[in-house]
Amino acid sequence: MFHGSMVALVTPMREDGSIDEASFARLVEFHVENGTDALVVAGTTGEASTLDEDEHCRVIRLVVEWARGRVPVIAGTGANATREAIALTHCAMKAGADACLLVTPYYNKPTQEGLYRHFRAVAEAVAIPQILYNVPGRTACDMHNDTVERLASISNIVGIKDATGDMLRGKDLIERCADRLDIYSGDDATTLEFMRMGCKGGISVTANVAPKAMHEMCEAALAGDFVRAEAINQRLIPLHQKLFVEANPIPVKWALHEMGLIPAGIRLPLTELSASCHATVREAMQQAGVL
Repeated sequence: MFHGSMVALVTPMREDGSIDEASFARLVEFHVENGTDALVVAGTTGEASTLDEDEHCRVIRLVVEWARGRVPVIAGTGANATREAIALTHCAMKAGADACLLVTPYYNKPTQEGLYRHFRAVAEAVAIPQILYNVPGRTACDMHNDTVERLASISNIVGIKDATGDMLRGKDLIERCADRLDIYSGDDATTLEFMRMGCKGGISVTANVAPKAMHEMCEAALAGDFVRAEAINQRLIPLHQKLFVEANPIPVKWALHEMGLIPAGIRLPLTELSASCHATVREAMQQAGVL
């Protein structure tokens, strides 16, 4: 349903932590101009965990308005309370989002049956297309491929973002579910290899700072031109690695500030990139040709 380079958008903030809507609007234009294939708003990289419900719904609504139908908008609406996830998903549908991205419930550690019932409940409550999101390194909750396969039979569950970085597991997921779900990489370092196996693109942190290159890499891979895709990806490997020297989105927000695209703000408990990491991230940006 959605293919290519889908940026996991940051939420621009001023130094006091307030949302900078003017910078956010410019950032949307930056992605439209550089060919980004979808905007993923209010996800992990967008600091959704520190947005209150009003802010969460507002940024989704604003990004939909700014995008003006030129690029799809996928709204992060996951939560570790099923009722909250349903409320946020309703909000996104009302705002005009094209789909929602729902992370596995974090902290409370549901069983596989609990995960199945959680995602089924959201899908049954809200008719918008929904993309599952499995990132056990952050949530302490791992959704098994068996559970994904069960959920694939629900008509408005249309995809999954797999951020495990486990290629064998990804291959198994594609073999089981690619006829019913679009499968996306949520791990920039392995996106190209994942696409070789049949995934439809990536929901990307790197695309924040190198949107054109990520679009062109995914475009080439989807066309089966893996020689060109590999050549582009080689330039991006330093970013794939160094944008995670501290917890995401700390490095990528610093990088975007260095590019003059957003203010330096980030919300506690996250803090600005440590000075000892500045040269590392700057060098990766220079190698990728974005600075």
